[in-house]
Amino acid sequence: MGKLMHRLNKTTKEYMYILIGATLVALSYNIFLLPSKLAAGGISGISTILFELYEMSPAFTQFMINVPIFIIGWIAMGKDFSGKTLVGTFWVPFVIGLTANIPYTITNPILGAIYGGIVLGVGLGIVYKGNGSTGGTAAIAQIVKRFTGISSGYSQLIVDGIVVIGSIIVFNLELTLFALMTIYISSKAIDVVQLRTSSSKLILIITENEEKIQTLIRDGIDRGLTKIRSVGGYSNKDKTMILCVAEQQEAVHLKKILQQEEPDSFVVFINASEILGRGFSLDKYYGQKL
Repeated sequence: MGKLMHRLNKTTKEYMYILIGATLVALSYNIFLLPSKLAAGGISGISTILFELYEMSPAFTQFMINVPIFIIGWIAMGKDFSGKTLVGTFWVPFVIGLTANIPYTITNPILGAIYGGIVLGVGLGIVYKGNGSTGGTAAIAQIVKRFTGISSGYSQLIVDGIVVIGSIIVFNLELTLFALMTIYISSKAIDVVQLRTSSSKLILIITENEEKIQTLIRDGIDRGLTKIRSVGGYSNKDKTMILCVAEQQEAVHLKKILQQEEPDSFVVFINASEILGRGFSLDKYYGQKL
C-alpha cells in the first residue's frame, strides 16, 4: 500500500511538472517569441513562420504537426513517456489558443530573445524533470538524449538550430540571429533547471598534513570529507587528497583558514552543479534539524 501511494504521488508530481512547464512554454511563445517574430526553433518556430506567411493559427498548427511526431515518440520512448508527452502536446497549444489575445507582449527582439529564451528554457526544463515532453522537436530532442547521452539542453540546441537557420528565408538575418540567441539561452536554462545549479563548491585539498586539515574543516565549517591516498607526481611523496563539499560562504571561510593555517597545501575550488546527500538534499544532522 505504501509503495502504491509513493508511486501515485510520484506520478502526480510528474504530471504537475509537465502542466506547469508546458504553461510556461506556451506563455513564452505568446508573450515574447511570436510578437517579436522570433522563430526559435521547433514546431513553435514553424508555426511562427506560417503565421507570418499565411496568418495560420499557431495553436492549430502546432497541434496538427505534433500528431505524427507523437506517434514516433510513442514507438521510440515507450507508453509512459508517450502518456506524459500527450499531456504536454495537448496543453501547450491549448494554452497558446487560450492566451492568444494576452495584452502583455514584447515586440523588441532583444528583450524577446533574452526573456523568451529564459522562460522557454525554464518551462522545458520543468517538463523534462517530469519525464515528459511538450511534443514537437522537444520530443525529438528527448529521443536524441536517450540514444546519444547528450544533455537535454544541447539536444534541443541541435534540433532547433536546424529550424532557426531555415527561418532566414522568411525573416531577415537580424531576427534569425536573435532567434539563435533565444535557443542558446533556453538550452542553458534547461540544464540549469535540471541540474539545479547552485553556488556550492567542491574543494580538493592535497596535503601531507591530513589530520590538521581534517580538524580545520570540522571545526571551521562543520562539514564532512573524504580522504584519498595519493602520490605527488613531482616529489614522489605520499600525500592525501581530501574532498569536501561546502556552500559558497563556507568555502570562502575555509579558504581564509587554509591560507592562514596551511599555506603549503594545494587547494582547488570547483563549482558543483548538483549535490545529493546529507547536508544538502538531506538534513545536515541525523534525527533532527539544528
